Amino acid sequence: MAAPSGQAANGIISGINVTPLVDVMLVLLVIFIVTAKIIVTPAVPLDLPHAAHGEEVQVVLSVIVPVRGPMLVNGAALPNDEALEDKARAALAGDGELRAVIQADGEVPHRRVIHVLDLLKGAGLTRVAFGALPVGKSGQ
Repeated sequence: MAAPSGQAANGIISGINVTPLVDVMLVLLVIFIVTAKIIVTPAVPLDLPHAAHGEEVQVVLSVIVPVRGPMLVNGAALPNDEALEDKARAALAGDGELRAVIQADGEVPHRRVIHVLDLLKGAGLTRVAFGALPVGKSGQ
């Protein structure tokens, strides 16, 4: 009787079938790639504010953009865009860690909010956040 392929006539195995080894290694490689992608990728990059310690208080420049009427910065109405830039530059000169919070009405066009954001960035303010009222807390 003839010996199966890869075996000599005396029963010694002279060849190794590597197909199962390759299959197992490919499965392990796929598992490694998937889990490495999940571990390395951060969820959402956040620029969180620092906690206040003792007497230290974090200064925030509040910019309110209503549907009608002038913009309000820290509660004071501004006549034009240049006044916003001047106020932002002056506030940034007083505090290098200054943050701005833009609170726009829901009816304000997106381009107006982006314009305010551009004005603040042009004044040198790079730490900008957006404020929103919780559902059911609107002034209506």
